[in-house]
Amino acid sequence: MLEDFLNEAIYVPEGFEGNVPRSIVFDDPKCRAAYEGFGSLPNDRAVVAEVEGSVVGACWVRTTDEYGHIDDKTPSFSISLYSPFRGFGLGTAMMRSMLDELRAAGYARASLSVQKENPALRLYERLGFRIIGDGFDDTEWLMVVGFA
Repeated sequence: MLEDFLNEAIYVPEGFEGNVPRSIVFDDPKCRAAYEGFGSLPNDRAVVAEVEGSVVGACWVRTTDEYGHIDDKTPSFSISLYSPFRGFGLGTAMMRSMLDELRAAGYARASLSVQKENPALRLYERLGFRIIGDGFDDTEWLMVVGFA
């Protein structure tokens, strides 16, 4: 299931022609690190959004070397909703729930990466994340939220 949500999370800019191949979530080691063996690490955590008994979104964190990774003590976020369920506050609710859980568990901070053109950037800023520099490359931001 996380592979599906990771595929949904790939930001496709407006005007992009063509398709992003689904194989990217399997071929890119940083993508695979976001889901491969999920649940096997002590700090793997996830919440889901359900509508009428169906999972329509997921928010999960890990400390593996995925996009948004800072160090082995800082969980990095992955979040996605199926497109018909975006814009209704489900993503905000999932992220707030996860942030509360991480804070309660004693983590000092959490991180994520986001494409610079992705409108979700505003959501992350509203939740307290701040840009600390470029992410994996110059098309994305690396963001951090502290719990102190």
